[in-house]
Amino acid sequence: MKTMTEENTAVARKKRSCIIVGGVLLCLIPLFLTALILALTLFKAKEPRIQLLSAAVDGVAPRISFPVIKIQLNITLDLQLLIQNRNRASFRHGTGKSLLLYRGKQVGDIDIYPGLIPAMGSTRLACRLTLQVDKIASNITALIKDVLDGEVDMTTQTRIPGRVTFLGFIKKHAVAKSECQIAIAFPAFKVRNQTCKTKTKL
Repeated sequence: MKTMTEENTAVARKKRSCIIVGGVLLCLIPLFLTALILALTLFKAKEPRIQLLSAAVDGVAPRISFPVIKIQLNITLDLQLLIQNRNRASFRHGTGKSLLLYRGKQVGDIDIYPGLIPAMGSTRLACRLTLQVDKIASNITALIKDVLDGEVDMTTQTRIPGRVTFLGFIKKHAVAKSECQIAIAFPAFKVRNQTCKTKTKL
């Protein structure tokens, strides 16, 4: 049988253990709450944004010859894109892609090189999209009509994947997307109008 002293010692040990566990919990709870607040505020991932700063047309205006219908094309869109990183951490993006579409069909593309955008920073990217004549053959009649009507509508789609890294180990993947409708005036051969919308997936 246990003596009174042994029982008192056992009770004292249990009390000490409870005090220690309680002390640890009291220390961990504030740390947990602080980490939660930071995760929901300071370290909450925000979507990087793509903005079209300017669009210009380069090349030679299309020439259409009759009576045998023949069209010569040399159209290049020069785009200046601004990527904004709204996070308090760097955004490293991989190889992106920018596409040129006419009436929903891809007629040109270019790769966007990987890069690093600092916290709360931004960077400019230049994209030079050239119309590939062989890819527009099925829509040549529509293109001729648009040129004769004085306006050709093109669409650009840009996709840039990357990730935001907090404290060196908290990583959030993000894909920034942008789609722009660009109207090119003929025979002035200038951008008449541009409308863009952006979308980001975290």
